[in-house]
Formats: sequence, C-alpha cells, structure tokens
Amino acid sequence: MPSNETLQDLLVRYRNGEVTLEATADQIEGLRFERLGEFACMDTGRELRCGMPEVVLAEGKDAAHLAEIAIRHADVAGRCIVTRVTPEQYGKIRDLAETRAIHVDYRENGRILVLHKDPSEVPKQTGGIVSVITAGTSDIRVAEEAKVVAEQMGCEVRSAYDVGAAGIHRLFPSLKPLLGSHAFIVCAGREGTLPAIVAGLVDKPVIGVPVSTGYGYMGGGQAALASMLQSCSVIAVVNIDAGFTAGAFAARVANQGKSP
Repeated sequence: MPSNETLQDLLVRYRNGEVTLEATADQIEGLRFERLGEFACMDTGRELRCGMPEVVLAEGKDAAHLAEIAIRHADVAGRCIVTRVTPEQYGKIRDLAETRAIHVDYRENGRILVLHKDPSEVPKQTGGIVSVITAGTSDIRVAEEAKVVAEQMGCEVRSAYDVGAAGIHRLFPSLKPLLGSHAFIVCAGREGTLPAIVAGLVDKPVIGVPVSTGYGYMGGGQAALASMLQSCSVIAVVNIDAGFTAGAFAARVANQGKSP
C-alpha cells in the first residue's frame, strides 16, 4: 500500500474491503504527527513507517526547544536519538529528562545521545552485522555516530579504528576479524583513500564517509568526498561527516543481507 495515501483515501479503501483492519491501523499509526508548542511539528510515526528510531539533529537548535522535542519523542515512541549535541544542549536534555523519568545515554566521543523511556528495553537484535573502520583517530567522532545508529537499528557493530592508509600494512590484521560483516562503513578524511581500498578487499557493500579533516586546498572533507566519488572500486558515498546516514543505510543493508 502506498505510504503517501491521505487518511480519507485509506478509510475509503478499508470501507470497500481493499485493505484489512490491521493494515489500516498500521498505516494510520505511521502517519501520526504531533505539534509541540509553537516551534515543532513532530513525526511520531516514523519508526513504524520507516523501521528506524527517530533521530533529531541538534545542530543549530535552541537548547530548551531541543530538550522538549527529544523528551517528548522518547516519551511517545519509547526512545529517541539526538546527534551532534553540544555540552549546553546535553545539560538541558539531561536536566529535563530527570524530571520526566527518561533515561539518557550520552556517547561523548560521537556527540550523540540515546534517550529511553524504559532503559531495560534494548533494540531487538536482527542478526545483521556492520563493521565501522576509520583511517585515523580524527575520524572516530563520525564513526561513533554511525555505530550508535546501527546498534539502535538492531545490528551487531564491530569496529577497527586508526588502520591508516599511509601505513597500509596496519589494515590487513584489522580487517580479518571483520570479514563476516554484512556491510562496512569506512570513515576517512584528507585524501579519503581508505574506502576504495577496503572495497577492493571485501565482498560486501562498503559505504564511504568523507570526514572534515585535512587543511589547505579542498580541506574540510572536500578532497575526501571527491576522491570517494571517483573511486574505481564499487562503493556508496554519503555526505561529509554524515555518520547518521551511513549508520542507518548500513544497518538497512545488513538487516536485509543477514544469514537466514
């Protein structure tokens, strides 16, 4: 059933016996939204509709508004992920969460928060395995964001950090334990070589993540992005520092490609 049907069309189809009551209820649930004050319109049906938890980008948001949005999402949906969190924003969310009985798990390395209404509930394991690799230690902040997102989508996540490209001999012993993965995320800044190298060594999908390290001409991740887009190895490429996108995409691939 198309996901963009209006509520009226959906109800007409149910009345005509074209869809079941259960399918109709699921579709209505997936179209839910909720207004919060004068500043937010929240999509509270996203997880049901898209199969992934709500993820809120903290960057640029007022700290008090962000706290209200995150806590309300966690209260309605059971959990919420917040990315690119500043210390001020974290403090606001933490303080408000304490008053609403919401548990906050702060991953400082990735600047990412996971809020749970019930901290005893963990994501249902799908059997999908995602591996996250970084060229250097400067890439870990982006890799950790990808890692948390993939974990929250039910994947086992393995990692190998600082495997390098300039010292390529470091890659091979790090890569060997990861070969059972269903998808690979490879984060690299500067010239962004590593994803193409990894893709030439494994038989599973590789997602390249250009990281905003490097300086001078085409610094800030631009050279890495251009290099990955020109890869002669078969890779998918996300935007600069897009750890969330890489983690979510890799998890979708892994969850479909897991062993039966």
